[in-house]
Amino acid sequence: MLQATAPVPFQVVGVAGSLRQGSYNRALLRAAQQLAPVAVQIRIHDLSEIPLFSEDVERTGIPSAVARLREAVAGADGFLIATPEYNHGVPGVMKNAFDWLSRPPGRSVLNGKPSAMVGASPGITGTARAQSQLRQSFVFTNTPVLPQPEVLVGRAHEKFDSEGRLTDERTRQFLALFLEAFATWIGRFAERREPAFAAKEAR
Repeated sequence: MLQATAPVPFQVVGVAGSLRQGSYNRALLRAAQQLAPVAVQIRIHDLSEIPLFSEDVERTGIPSAVARLREAVAGADGFLIATPEYNHGVPGVMKNAFDWLSRPPGRSVLNGKPSAMVGASPGITGTARAQSQLRQSFVFTNTPVLPQPEVLVGRAHEKFDSEGRLTDERTRQFLALFLEAFATWIGRFAERREPAFAAKEAR
């Protein structure tokens, strides 16, 4: 008699577009790890060692930190971005990481990768402008981004405690619903995922 096996959870790589240790967006990713459904496992990848993008650097060889980021995104079932909003736009850290990930054009690890974005800011509108700008960039890389729901955590200083824990219950509930939607979104692009895992196990 065959025993039923638990489905393999989707592996998601999450990045935060802030280098600050006390970043609300890093904290938001940690909350997502805690609130993720059983169908999703989130691993946070740090961007602090990613150098500024330059084609001169690219020609001499891909930096090891960039190679690790690309490998992480390529090997994941989904990509989760937590972006701050600086001066009504995408922070340089996030845009720089995106510029590296978008190479080579048309054949990057973002091509066809199911993705989603969240963001937290002390401002009332959260990170609405930054997320809108990132969505435009993802059109170029052919990256399917979850349309709804949108996680725009405004007045973040009132929703996280001094230890970086998301304490606002309504935000926690909404983030959990968002992650359920993200799991469904990833599943739409993963029809051949199980055979791929089976092939790896058979080797």
